[in-house]
Amino acid sequence: MSGYALATLLGMQARPAHAFDLSSLDVFGLFTKKDEPPAASAAALPYRLEFDLGQADDAKALTRTLQDASLLYRLRQDAPPDGETLARRMAVDLNPLVDALWSQGYFNAEVAIVVDGATLKVGAEPDASLIRALEAHRNRDAVPIAVRVAPGPVFGLRNVAVSERGITGAPAIANPEKVTRLKPGDPATASALRAAQAALVDNLRAQSRPLAKVVELRPVVDHAARIMDVTYVVEPGPVAGFGDISIGDTADIPPAVVRSFIYLEPGDPYSPKALTDTRKSIATIPAIASVRIREDDKLDAAGNLPIFVEVTERPKRLIGFSARYSTIDGPAVKTYWEHRNLFGGAERLRLEGDIFLAPRIDGTKIKDIGDFERSDLGGRFSFSFLKPALGGSRYDWLLDGVATRQRVGTNRYGGYTARYGNVTTAIQRRFSDTFSISAGLEVEKGQTSDVLGQVDYTLVGVPLSVKYDSTDSLLDATRGFRASASVTPYPTFLGSTVGLVQSKAAFSAYYALDEDARYVLAGRVGLGSISGADLDEVPSTRRFYAGGGGSVRGYAYRTLSPLGPLGRLTGGRSLFEGSVEARIKVTDTIGLVPFFDAGTAFEGSLPDFKQRLQMAAGLGLRYYTAIGPIRVDVAAPLNPRKGDKPVALYVSIGQAF
Repeated sequence: MSGYALATLLGMQARPAHAFDLSSLDVFGLFTKKDEPPAASAAALPYRLEFDLGQADDAKALTRTLQDASLLYRLRQDAPPDGETLARRMAVDLNPLVDALWSQGYFNAEVAIVVDGATLKVGAEPDASLIRALEAHRNRDAVPIAVRVAPGPVFGLRNVAVSERGITGAPAIANPEKVTRLKPGDPATASALRAAQAALVDNLRAQSRPLAKVVELRPVVDHAARIMDVTYVVEPGPVAGFGDISIGDTADIPPAVVRSFIYLEPGDPYSPKALTDTRKSIATIPAIASVRIREDDKLDAAGNLPIFVEVTERPKRLIGFSARYSTIDGPAVKTYWEHRNLFGGAERLRLEGDIFLAPRIDGTKIKDIGDFERSDLGGRFSFSFLKPALGGSRYDWLLDGVATRQRVGTNRYGGYTARYGNVTTAIQRRFSDTFSISAGLEVEKGQTSDVLGQVDYTLVGVPLSVKYDSTDSLLDATRGFRASASVTPYPTFLGSTVGLVQSKAAFSAYYALDEDARYVLAGRVGLGSISGADLDEVPSTRRFYAGGGGSVRGYAYRTLSPLGPLGRLTGGRSLFEGSVEARIKVTDTIGLVPFFDAGTAFEGSLPDFKQRLQMAAGLGLRYYTAIGPIRVDVAAPLNPRKGDKPVALYVSIGQAF
């Protein structure tokens, strides 16, 4: 194989994605005009280009590959002035066309460019007969240029070997076939060889060898046997740890804040995953837009690799608007304002205002605009403040407040109305990028009303919580699990009008069935309990209810609970929710998600599984975007109660859990 072809196989870069090109379509003749050559003239030689691959397999995809490599194709709207210039353009096209065919494994391919019987092949120079054939079309018509290709068979791989330099003893890569994922008989394409090269480097870097590289690719093509043998020559490099971690320009963000979100320590074993986790950890700081982690190209005197961290700041102020809709829960709109570096210490202040339709729970309905009343609107105003990295430490201060007027339930089963205000402050301690605990103080004052009566209350509590999250994505997890638990006592000696203890726990797990995470199993369990007070003493907003888009889909929001007098909802003192999903990517952007949900609230302080769980099943559609999947779920109750709708539709961003 020639050195030029070797460079093609080893160095060919992936081409950028192409925009949807209407000029390449011929739908009822609507879009052919853009692909027409310029008009014939005395001053130029426009041409019409055709790719003829005969009966080749996958001719359409191969034609596109050749078009991407062809200078003639890219300059087809730029007519050359004379036959000699056009002939030279044709000659220059031949080697890239051959390289493109070789990159797809067609090593016996034959290519010729033909004009009116005059043929130009690889290695030949344009002659006078070709130039005359081109000039014969001057001021008459477009020159008919045909690229005739006989691809031949796709060559397969026979032997794939890895040669290691500088290694004594056991090889760093014990099973090359498993790492490269190349096996005898696979097509010998450039993309497969590049992917194997990247896999070798990734495997070595995962062994704490940060300087690993492939220094040479030695392909040997047997044209007669139509096979290729390939040897990768790698330099694994030494095993190393992390060295000093330097933080570059951070704009208006204090470097100490950035450093507090870095959990690497000098001397820790080098790990690409640790760098990825560090990038994600730093990116959780609301003021930061992007994180770049750069590795030094050499080890320090201690044999460790220095790391350089650079960040860019997000715009300090944000204002936005969003809307959501569910066929059961109705419409809602929200506006918000946020400042991401309020006092120069990466503090975030966010203000939100929501207006939503408060469902009627008294048996009446809104039949037309004249039936609408002011009480049919619910509202919520909230603020949240975050001061990260207090004094450069791994402690954060959180302050949240909310004022709400809402009505929750349905006409069939009733519900509750509530007006309350809540302020919570807490200190959070981050132990790692996955694990944190928090403790704080909460004060809430409000009034709730339902079938059990009215409760005017004050709650003063001490919320304690713990969180663990090892998943690979917040909005679209494919691996790992999340666990959270909280307990909040509201003792009367702190000023609570009713003494109670509220506990919650949630666990979700994600398992990818394949390496590319196109098939993912996901499951979730949620539990809750209230002890220390009777049901009618607990404010309705503190009782447990299931149902809705983030709970048991197919049932109205917060309508699954015990029933009291007149068959109306009372809420419960305990909760169980569970969901399972199979997330299946049909394409890179479209996915299907069959799911099953079950759950309800219980009257006692602990779930009583002798009581019937409400169940639902459905099918979701996902459209994957750069910011997360757009979710559309259709759910149907499997054991509906009288008055439950047969199906419900949910639309949002992000997976259900």
